[in-house]
Amino acid sequence: MKNTELRQLIDAALEGQISEADFLRLEAELSVDPEARQEYYDRILLTQLLAAEAGEQNGEQQAPTPTTRARVAVRHWRWAFAGMASVCAALLAVMIAQRPDAPVIIGQPRVAEAQGETGEQREQESSGYAIVSGQVDPIWADETTLAHGSMVPPGELHLQSGVAQFELFSGVTLVVEGEARFSILSPMEVLVTQGKVRARVPEPAQGFRVLTDAGEVVDLGTEFAVDVTAEGSEVHVLDGEIDWHPRGLPAQRLEQGDATRLAGGVEVPIAANSSRFVGPEELQQRLKNRAETRISQWEATTRELAEDPELIAHYQMSSSRRRLENLAEATREPASEGAVVAAAPAADRWGRPAQALDFSPAGSRVRVHVPGEYQNLTMICWVKINSLDRWYNSLFLTDGHELGEPHWQIMDDGRLFFSVKKYEPPFEKGMQDKHIFYSPKFWDTSLSGRWLMLATVYDGTQKQVTHYLNGSILNREEIPEEYLVDKIHIGDASLCNWGLPSRNQPRFAIRNLNGSLDEFMLFSEPLSEQDIQQLYDVGKP
Repeated sequence: MKNTELRQLIDAALEGQISEADFLRLEAELSVDPEARQEYYDRILLTQLLAAEAGEQNGEQQAPTPTTRARVAVRHWRWAFAGMASVCAALLAVMIAQRPDAPVIIGQPRVAEAQGETGEQREQESSGYAIVSGQVDPIWADETTLAHGSMVPPGELHLQSGVAQFELFSGVTLVVEGEARFSILSPMEVLVTQGKVRARVPEPAQGFRVLTDAGEVVDLGTEFAVDVTAEGSEVHVLDGEIDWHPRGLPAQRLEQGDATRLAGGVEVPIAANSSRFVGPEELQQRLKNRAETRISQWEATTRELAEDPELIAHYQMSSSRRRLENLAEATREPASEGAVVAAAPAADRWGRPAQALDFSPAGSRVRVHVPGEYQNLTMICWVKINSLDRWYNSLFLTDGHELGEPHWQIMDDGRLFFSVKKYEPPFEKGMQDKHIFYSPKFWDTSLSGRWLMLATVYDGTQKQVTHYLNGSILNREEIPEEYLVDKIHIGDASLCNWGLPSRNQPRFAIRNLNGSLDEFMLFSEPLSEQDIQQLYDVGKP
């Protein structure tokens, strides 16, 4: 950028007259060019000195003594220099505040906020010893909800029915059949008070223990199972060998094919029976069968949705094609097909390879064009987030941000963001270009790598915006009358990224989503709470 043009942009920003496009260009330039930042600094200084001089000239009429005037002038200059840093920070904060969805190129305040009041970095923490790696028809007691991929909380778990598989951080695989009560005490120790538990122990986890009321199993490199009931406990060695320490009886070593039953203080040898316990392979087959059934149900729903005249766009992100068909067939003004740019193949929420797109590469996106004007909108997507390491993490953004255009993204603190631009500057006092509808924080690192259904409904008729997570309402907010937009238009837009660099300006804001998307739907009507819940129920893997 030429110096003349840079100075013009800086002056326009300082005067509050800069346009949307020029603001982005200025931010990009300041983020990469130290000389441009120095020029910005100098222009702020010049502005302050001119203001001080103007004030001095006004004061001259009331203070005609040259000596006094000189001393005051020097004091002004010193104050101007001394306050320069705070002035710069204040002006930058004002610019950011006026443009709350602008890229954080000059965003030092955000870094300070992330560091906390003490300025010290805090390392993120979690708790637990295992994750859920598979479930078939699980029913958990005590309002417990354990999703696939979630961390297992400490304390006793009560699986009323179904089968669940856990991967302990030691490498041990547990398959638990309901009804079962158990606690994962550490990566190397599990307490079972009821039910069937099968453990596959790799070599690095030798010494893994299972505790029961009847005794203790110590692994020596094997696969074994326990069955704990009110009448007694059984131990079956399915591979390798174990040390068995029954309460009140001598310890013994059991090998593959051995099993024992202890009831009423009496122990009886029995034959090991692998078929009595669900193993990891059988569970995976059950999961596969269940997924195929769920996929068939969702495909049937997809065919029904295609006949919905309010469905503007429906993309399924198969990475085997670089052009995504818009599955909406009945609408009068359908969106274009999707053009895949740089996004990498990924497994979808059903586990099928190359049926989703990974948008981690900085330039990746799906380009679309959505014609028409709308009073209402519903946006839905299935997304897997690796991390929220940008200030703004795009879900669906128009190329720029002109009047009537919506922006849908996720903040780095885990809140959903939705807005429709209402005004152009200059703004009346207290007004901004748009009202931003934030959800409460819904995402943290414990959700990393898990598939989620996000939805946002802009209901211009009822004047409210509602955010959803997995079919449930996160929050609902009234649209302020002064920010109500009844003609929403989209035009050129991107999934999971923002905008295109212009000619001779290849720089662009980093807003691509660090994660994967396997489906996106856009409706021209405000779907109800029941509609959203139904789409989640039939679409969840």
